[in-house]
Amino acid sequence: MAENYSSIQKVAVFGSVHKQGFAKACTELLQTLETYGVELFLDERMEQFLRANNAYLPSAYQLIKKDDAVSVHLALSLGGDGTFLKTAKRVGSAGIPILGINLGNLGFLVDVKGNEISDAIHEIMQHGFTIEQRSLLQLHAPDILPADEAIALNEVAVLKQDTSSMIKVHTTLNGEYLCTYRADGLLISTPTGSTAYALSVGASILMPENNSFVVSPVAPHSLNLRPVIVPDHWQIDLDVESQNHHFLIAIDGRSFVCKSGVHLVLKKADYVVNVAKRKGHTYFQTLREKLMWGADARLDF
Repeated sequence: MAENYSSIQKVAVFGSVHKQGFAKACTELLQTLETYGVELFLDERMEQFLRANNAYLPSAYQLIKKDDAVSVHLALSLGGDGTFLKTAKRVGSAGIPILGINLGNLGFLVDVKGNEISDAIHEIMQHGFTIEQRSLLQLHAPDILPADEAIALNEVAVLKQDTSSMIKVHTTLNGEYLCTYRADGLLISTPTGSTAYALSVGASILMPENNSFVVSPVAPHSLNLRPVIVPDHWQIDLDVESQNHHFLIAIDGRSFVCKSGVHLVLKKADYVVNVAKRKGHTYFQTLREKLMWGADARLDF
């Protein structure tokens, strides 16, 4: 799916003001966007930071306040993967394409580098962009979280709360009991999340178009337990036991304390996140660059 400049008339900018070099990068971004005469919308917290630090602000813009609905043709996320996740949560189910600009380190979702900002904006405004649709994971636990807070682009993690004993996670897939994981935790990851927390526990990398979830134990007691890939139209049921009667649920890194005995149901969400990509920039290219596949370490010697 491709979009071009004629359809990009309203642009929203979100960012992590704590990133090093944020003000300079934001200035370049806003000035470049102004040359195209687009209608600009700025996140309220970001605008407050720029104003407080006497940084550049456009001559005309509208504020996006905390509870405002976002209605634009393109959202720009200036920061890292964490900023992108917050932007995706802010955009919600509106289907607005999000372009990630990286001011952090690795960043699988933000593949525009900080030194490519002007070139990238000129490229997409003049030649359009493509869209990768990313599936989401919905946690159904109304006694713990409201539905709009229980959506994950990367993963839902069930984790032990303290540093001593493991937890037990009784796991059922599509109505059939799989096993009880005795571990530090259990991850349910989307294809997007397969390059996040799941990557660090040895799970497989899934292409964004893959219609699957990955169930991965964290530091399991039994070494023969391995990540399992399941169809994303299946329902995943979890029941957690803990010696201290509490455990953590982490949704894309946002943690909540829960009591043992809570029944957790996970399903594919009924909407997707649209990731904007520059034309010619593919997922395989991202993997090669971020993970340095094919690089020869001996060249450093």
